[in-house]
Formats: sequence, C-alpha cells, structure tokens
Amino acid sequence: MSYALLSVSNKDRILPLASVLHHIHGYTLLSSGGTAAVISEADIPVIKVSDYTGSPEILGGRVKTLHPKVHGGILAKRDDEVHDADREANGIGLIDIVVVNLYPFQETVAKPDVTWDEAIENIDIGGPTMVRSAAKNHAHVSILTNPEQYDIFVEALKDGSVDDMRPQLALEAFKHTAEYDAAISGWMYGRLLEL
Repeated sequence: MSYALLSVSNKDRILPLASVLHHIHGYTLLSSGGTAAVISEADIPVIKVSDYTGSPEILGGRVKTLHPKVHGGILAKRDDEVHDADREANGIGLIDIVVVNLYPFQETVAKPDVTWDEAIENIDIGGPTMVRSAAKNHAHVSILTNPEQYDIFVEALKDGSVDDMRPQLALEAFKHTAEYDAAISGWMYGRLLEL
C-alpha cells in the first residue's frame, strides 16, 4: 500500500489534489488535525495520523507527526534490505508523497500586537521535519510545499515524469524551510534587541 501524507496550513487546492491522489492514483491518504477534517468532510477517505501511528496528538497539538511510522515511511530507501526489514518489523508503510506547508509564522508576526507566546506557538516543528525528511529521500518521495505545485505534479503523475521532477521539488522544499527558519531567527533577533 502506498501512502500520501497531507498536512497543510494553507488548504488552498488541497481537496482536488487529495481527490486525484486517492480516486485516480489509488493512494491511501494520511493526514492530521485540520487537514484530515477538511478532507473527511469532503467525503474523501483519509486516515488520521494518530490512528495510523496508534499515538494520539499530544501537548495541545505540538506533537502530531513526530513518530517512527511517519518518518520511517518517508525516509525508507526503497532498494535497501535493512530498511525493508526494519519497516516490516515495525509495521511501517511507505509514504511516497508528502504535501506540507508550514504554520503561518510570517503572517502571525506581521500583526502589530502579536505576543511572544503567540509567535512561538506558530513555529512549526513537525512540518519542517517532514519536509526535510521527504526532500532528503527525494529519490523515492515527492515533496510538495506550495499549492502552486499541485497541478504540475498531477500532470507529472499522468505522464510518468514524477521521478524527473523530484530533485527540483526537493530543492524548493529545502529553500522553503530555510526561508522559514530565517524568518523565525530574524524575528527573534529583532525582538531580543528591543529588550
């Protein structure tokens, strides 16, 4: 069974993508939190990450996807006997597609009255971890970090050119997380200078 994991803050275009992945290409969809709710409400079959892993979301949602069944499924090499044995021993399925965009940190800190605590709660942890895992394993996993990529990716699925586009998707993913971390560090630096 092949999985696609969808966990997005920006839900623009996620339903058409989820529908195509499941109904046309046969992926089993995994999702967490609000993304799972949106997909489920559209009557598209989806498995909550917490049901897949057997671990509930904890710490008020701070820990959702940080689990070996998630990252093992993303990081596993498809041509490695040791990885296959580890996956089999731990009930880990292969996650071939990861669709993640991050908590809206920049939008949050752009508010003139944003508090330190509010900003901190909008620092995504699980999202960048999934993005980096998928980008590292781009030989086997497609990582989508922007709704602008969805239609192009669907076309690549149709014409069989997904393998060719994975390196570019990985590059865009690492750029995405680098810019995100730069925004966080820049904001923190500015706030600390004010103290």
